[in-house]
Amino acid sequence: MAAMYMHLGIPVTAKKPNMIYNEQLKFWANTDVDSYDYKIEYLKFEEGTPFPEIMHRSPHVAYQVDNMLPYLEDADRIIFEPMELDGQMKIAFIMKDNTIIELVEITV
Repeated sequence: MAAMYMHLGIPVTAKKPNMIYNEQLKFWANTDVDSYDYKIEYLKFEEGTPFPEIMHRSPHVAYQVDNMLPYLEDADRIIFEPMELDGQMKIAFIMKDNTIIELVEITV
């Protein structure tokens, strides 16, 4: 298994400049995390988002993986089942050692 660090996701209660709305998942996020040296993704969740409540108040760390299956099997708990986005990537969120981890698998 090999994972590459992508970003730190931090939930916020007020929109920040340059956030983009994701209609499908009902949340706001700055999508250009590479423009920050710290690679921070700010997230503002709206009512009706499918993301679990724990993500609304707790940060997560994101990793790009070649295959998320071994990480899903190793997780203490899956908190957001794998979901394909735009036919280009698959994401999932797990709990491991009391930490929220986002798994990102590029599918193109």
